[in-house]
Amino acid sequence: MTWANTTLSDFEAAVKSSDPTPGGGTVAAVALGQAAALTVMVADLTLASDRWAEAHGLATEAKEVAEAVLPLAAAFADADSTAFDAVVDAFKLPKSTDAEKDARRTAIRQATLGAAEVPFETAQLACTLLPHVLALAEHGNSNAASDAGVASLMATAAAKGAVFNVMINLNALPEDMGQAMRATLPSMEDEIRRIGRACMEAVRQRL
Repeated sequence: MTWANTTLSDFEAAVKSSDPTPGGGTVAAVALGQAAALTVMVADLTLASDRWAEAHGLATEAKEVAEAVLPLAAAFADADSTAFDAVVDAFKLPKSTDAEKDARRTAIRQATLGAAEVPFETAQLACTLLPHVLALAEHGNSNAASDAGVASLMATAAAKGAVFNVMINLNALPEDMGQAMRATLPSMEDEIRRIGRACMEAVRQRL
């Protein structure tokens, strides 16, 4: 299943179903794609007007980054569902003997680690986009300030939602697994909050 190629109504139907996937991690990645799309729009509206010539450089850069984010966000949406499906499958493995139990435990842990790694990549990607959204919110076409605001909200929601999914999976694992992600999360959360707040302040000043 490729979520980017489904209709919005079909995607929402899949999310609201009782199936474990697509879930929050996939929705976070989809939200990031929407944030990137809005960023491209605001960048184009800035580039289209000589009035915002001083912002053309940052708008060009923002557009390039956002256009690179779009296919990656779509890929992470699919990967998130696949990763959690692997967790579900691991829990279904036989556990009649000690050997089967050990194999099952290892499979569950590896799959759960994978289910943490995908949203971690989503969060990292959102953190790559957010500074460019902030630049547009501060200096881009003010007629699209509300659009920049929605882009920042979607990007921060994607980032925070992805972090939640990282955390819930890491918390199910021994502390020696996913150490790099565990070490990075606090500073990542601080950065998401900082840029998100700055975006909101910039947007409100320009409305």
